[in-house]
Amino acid sequence: MPLLVNGERVDLARPTGDMIRAHPHLEEKAKLLRSQPAQIVEPKGLLYVQQREFAVTTPKDGSVSILGSDDATTCHIVVLRHTGSGATCLTHCDGSDTEAEVSLIMSSVKSFSNSTGCGRLEVHLVGGFNDDRQLSQKLTNQLLRAFDLQPEDVHLVTFCVTELNDREEQDIHFPIIYGIAVNVKTAEIFPATFPEKGPDEDLRSAHVLTGAPLTNIYDAKTEQLRIGPYFWGPFPHVDFWLEQDDAQILQNLSTSPLAEPPHFVSHIRSTLTFLKEHPFPSRSLFPDRKPRIYKKNEEGLWEQACSDKI
Repeated sequence: MPLLVNGERVDLARPTGDMIRAHPHLEEKAKLLRSQPAQIVEPKGLLYVQQREFAVTTPKDGSVSILGSDDATTCHIVVLRHTGSGATCLTHCDGSDTEAEVSLIMSSVKSFSNSTGCGRLEVHLVGGFNDDRQLSQKLTNQLLRAFDLQPEDVHLVTFCVTELNDREEQDIHFPIIYGIAVNVKTAEIFPATFPEKGPDEDLRSAHVLTGAPLTNIYDAKTEQLRIGPYFWGPFPHVDFWLEQDDAQILQNLSTSPLAEPPHFVSHIRSTLTFLKEHPFPSRSLFPDRKPRIYKKNEEGLWEQACSDKI
């Protein structure tokens, strides 16, 4: 079944600009979203999703009320929600295997939704900008096509991507919104930044940098964040990259060097350092081949459920 806007099938043979003109309410909604200042989301009740991760939960979750992600430049943040069950998935896509990723998040939301019950699947796409390499546009098109291939109807509700998320300053293009959050209880979606991106931020980033596929990090039934077990070999030329200056790292390890947030290089250095310290995570991090499990404590913060610490 197709991807729908206002009950009409999206014509993917036409440029996205035509779709926006055919459905002006999408542009109005994007404008409204862009006009909101980014809210600072504190860690209490938050599940932060990194690039190539996803998490799904429902309004019944007693631990997590907010799903969020940021630092998206050419990447897109996708929220898929079933209006009947309230099951909500947030993922941070970078175009690595979009069709498989969309199938995965569709399955994850459907697993919490009674197909005979009322409600519909709604998707919200945010991120990207008019980048020089047109990576954002490519990812936008991939996501639209992937949702259009799904066996169920999917309703496109928010479309704040690429040209609709672009600003220009001295001939340089930037995204307007770098991050969003969704309130699982109310379904509200809003621009957001996150002071805390953990737990295990470096470990999770290392997993992505070594070429990981999209990974589910949360078990809503047990309300546990589950990281790993992850395995990789020694990262190629890690010493070389750690010796480079900031400009070289920015130029070579970013898809959009001019548009990255200020902490991009320090984040990459931290991840590279972690990879150098843990060339064989099967020995140093996951000798028992079990995930690192976290649960929210009474203060609403993640706490490791077992004693193994990095």
